[in-house]
Amino acid sequence: MWKCPECGREFKNANQDHYCGEPPKTIDAYIAAQPEDVRPYLARMRDTLRAALPDAQERISWSMPTYWQKRNIIHFAAFKKHIGLYPGEKAMEHFGEKLAGYKTSKGAAQFPYDRPLPLPLIAEIAKWCYESENHH
Repeated sequence: MWKCPECGREFKNANQDHYCGEPPKTIDAYIAAQPEDVRPYLARMRDTLRAALPDAQERISWSMPTYWQKRNIIHFAAFKKHIGLYPGEKAMEHFGEKLAGYKTSKGAAQFPYDRPLPLPLIAEIAKWCYESENHH
């Protein structure tokens, strides 16, 4: 177990990414709370998702920026070395080949900060999640 020296919470993994205290209530606050060099990546991700999902509502869910319309459509989150995109398991299966150059898991893809964000692919994934009524 690892204990955060700032907030005292215990985690299974050493140096676990988390918020000390209350998570931000808005996506603006979420982005502002991140390191300065990460904010442009998050802003590009947000702009891409807003353009792809113009009718979706922005909110914080699971402590992550989320796009919602009657359900969670897609989430993203900042980490030390990457942005995580969380479209859900069905989307990851559907886009597996297109995401082959990135680290992925059952329901998420990782886009490292040292590479350009694949914005057209991110938009395509977001639209697919909305149109397919992908729930997660």
